[in-house]
Amino acid sequence: MSGLARLSHHRAAPVVVACVAIMVFSVMDTVMKGLSIALGAYNAMLWRTAIGVVMTGALFLGQARRWRPARPVLLLHLARSLSAAISIVLFFWGLVRVPMAQGIALSFIAPLIGLGLAALFLKERVTRRAIGGSVLAFVGVLAILIGQPAAARGAEAFHGALAILLAAIFYALNLVLSRRQSQAAGPVEVAFFFNIIAFSFYGLAAPWFAELPSSAHIPALIVAALTSILSIMMLAWSYARAEAQVLMPVEYSAFIWAALFGWWAFGERVTPATLLGAGFIIAGCIWAARGGSPVSAPISAVDPEASA
Repeated sequence: MSGLARLSHHRAAPVVVACVAIMVFSVMDTVMKGLSIALGAYNAMLWRTAIGVVMTGALFLGQARRWRPARPVLLLHLARSLSAAISIVLFFWGLVRVPMAQGIALSFIAPLIGLGLAALFLKERVTRRAIGGSVLAFVGVLAILIGQPAAARGAEAFHGALAILLAAIFYALNLVLSRRQSQAAGPVEVAFFFNIIAFSFYGLAAPWFAELPSSAHIPALIVAALTSILSIMMLAWSYARAEAQVLMPVEYSAFIWAALFGWWAFGERVTPATLLGAGFIIAGCIWAARGGSPVSAPISAVDPEASA
């Protein structure tokens, strides 16, 4: 146990855990793209978060702690969860209309926007290494995009790209809020409040748009909920222990998984440019992560009131 404790406090631990979380998130993206094609992005998210409420609610209410967070922390949950909920439904609506790799690449403006938001709202000093790492990773994204075969033209693809770009703006805000939220609440609490707030938000439109999924889609919805919860909890753990600017470039590693899973699940071809770009992405993530400050105070050492 002492060895695990030392490992969890290692400087690189938040980055490693965040990398694994992004991989798990990419599995969820793949499942959710299939569900969004079958059910529509809205219904896929509505029923995924409904299952998530049940799963995370059992964990959260089973903890030996008060169930209602302090008001400032509750406001953090609300702001972060709503920004994520808006981002996610826009992203999956767009992802139905463009290839996975292209969609992930378009979303990569989020960490770049997030670096500026981290400096503005979190008062983090954005280092040259963090900026350089993000730029290097973004060069990798450009290399992959240039080498991709031309996507299908038309209004659907154009609208899908616009939806993903808009989703990226909300996701950048979500990334910044994640840093403050994760210092004020534990991973289970973060996952629970995301699911219940997102489900409530989507539920507002249920009388007009909700449709019960067939039993054939239930297993995929459960897998999507499980992978979503796991990745949210892992990212919450990481953001409680490292600055946002250190972890944001890790988001670029999602392109690697999108290329692999897109090829495996949807027959999207992985080109040599994809492999070249992946090298730049990995190098950028490592470069930025090495420039971060030492491990931050763990959740238990942070005053929730001060974090609001």
